[in-house]
Amino acid sequence: MFNNYEELNDEQIDVLREIGNIGAGNAATALSTILEDRVEITLPKVRIIDFDLAINSLGGSEAMTVGVLVNFTGEANGMIMFLLNMEDAKGITDLLVGSQDENGENIEILDELKLSAIKEIGNILSSSYINSIATLTWLSIEISIPYIAIDMAGAIMSVPMIEFGTLGDKVMYIEESFIGESHQLKSSIILFAEIDTLKLIMERLGISI
Repeated sequence: MFNNYEELNDEQIDVLREIGNIGAGNAATALSTILEDRVEITLPKVRIIDFDLAINSLGGSEAMTVGVLVNFTGEANGMIMFLLNMEDAKGITDLLVGSQDENGENIEILDELKLSAIKEIGNILSSSYINSIATLTWLSIEISIPYIAIDMAGAIMSVPMIEFGTLGDKVMYIEESFIGESHQLKSSIILFAEIDTLKLIMERLGISI
């Protein structure tokens, strides 16, 4: 029996890794549809790591980061965050909405239209992971509207730290690279499920808790 992420055994962590791998594959398919381009994904790195290590993996606490947060509720409860560095955020939105304004001048900032595009991408990719869990476990899961923020990585990561820190200082951290014909996108996913949700997932998949 486990009561926090630190107490997960190797078999249970492997199950979470496999869920992450399936979610990443579904996310690549969704991204292909969004970009109208074939998108392949490198083998995602799925780790259970400390909050501090997750922040360092994002470039350090002061690295400017774009984050899209989605809460999930129902028979499973938790949150998932889709994270991009500023360069990749601008690159992916340039593909979707263009890099010039109505006067033909280059846009170097993330304007409202681009932020909306990132929010939609984050929502779709996050949903890919949640739907993977729902499909594998037959759990009924609902997701919230997406929330977007641009801030330093340390500030963005403070959200799950405050909400779930009492359950331990570890999160499921997924690093992935999406590769298309004319672009490459590196992103990170932070997935944090409540302990009762983790137990239910394990039970549904026949894994001893």
